[in-house]
Amino acid sequence: MLSNTTKATIKAFKKQYDKLRVGRGSLLQLLQESELPELVYNSNAIENSTLTLQETERILLELEVARHVSVRELFEAKNLARVTEYLKSKPDLYLSIDNILLLHQMLLGGINDAIAGRLRAEGEFVRIGTYIAPAPEQVERLLGNLITSYSSNHDMYFLENIAYYHLEFERIHPFLDGNGRLGRLLINQQLASLGYPPIIIRAKSKHKDYYPQFQKYQETQNIKEIKSMAQLLALSLMESLHKRLAYLDGKDIIRLSDYAKQRQEPLNALINSAKRQKIPAFREKGVWKI
Repeated sequence: MLSNTTKATIKAFKKQYDKLRVGRGSLLQLLQESELPELVYNSNAIENSTLTLQETERILLELEVARHVSVRELFEAKNLARVTEYLKSKPDLYLSIDNILLLHQMLLGGINDAIAGRLRAEGEFVRIGTYIAPAPEQVERLLGNLITSYSSNHDMYFLENIAYYHLEFERIHPFLDGNGRLGRLLINQQLASLGYPPIIIRAKSKHKDYYPQFQKYQETQNIKEIKSMAQLLALSLMESLHKRLAYLDGKDIIRLSDYAKQRQEPLNALINSAKRQKIPAFREKGVWKI
C-alpha cells in the first residue's frame, strides 16, 4: 500500500493547509472556480469528449465556440460543472444510494433522460473492453455493500479506502452511462468530507496510469490491486495541496520552464520530479508551475 513516507508527507501538507486556510475562504473559492474548467475538461476527455480546454472554458462562460459542438458534449460540460458546484456547497453530503442517484440525474439530465437517475434495470448488461459488469439484479445490493464498507472501514488509510471505493464502483458499473465521470466526482466528495481540496485526474494519464488499474482490479478483485490507484490519488492530492499552499503563503509562482533556466537545470528532470511530487510543483491549464 502507500508508504509511510507518503502518508507522513500528506499529513504534514494537510496540517500546513489547515493552518494557512483560516480566514482565506475567498481565495480558496477563487482557486476552485478557476480550475473548474480544467477539472471538467479532463474528466470528460477521459471519456473521449472532443472538447478542448479552451472550448470547455467558453462553454462554461456561456460564450460562443468557434466550431460546431454536439448537444451531448455541450450538456456533458455544463452538467459536470453544475454537479461539481452543487457538491462544493455540500461537503458533508452522505454518499447514500439515493444521493448517488440524484447526482446521476443531474449529470445525465438532458443527455439521456431515459436512464438518468436510475440504476441498470433488468436486461441492461454492460461490457467495458473484455470485462462484463455484474448483472443488473446485483447492482443495488453491491452498491449498498460498497457504501457500507467504505463508511465503516476505519482501519484503512483514507486514500486507500477511496481508491478501493473508486475501483469497486467502476467494477459494479451501476449505470448504463456516466459511471466514470460520477466516480471521479465521488472521489472529490470523499476528499471534501475529510477537509481536503479537490484533485484532477488528468486525461493524459488515462492509458498509462488510470485505465490499467481498473483492468487489474476487475480481473482479480484483490485488495492488493488498489495500490497503484491509491498512489495516483496521492500524487494528485499532493499536487493540489502544493498549489493551494503556494497561493495561501503568497509565494511567487512561475513556470517550471523559467525555474529551470534560473537554476540552470534540465527541464525534463524537473518535470519528472514534479510528476513524482518531489518538488512543490503543480499544473495550471496543463502547464507546470512552481
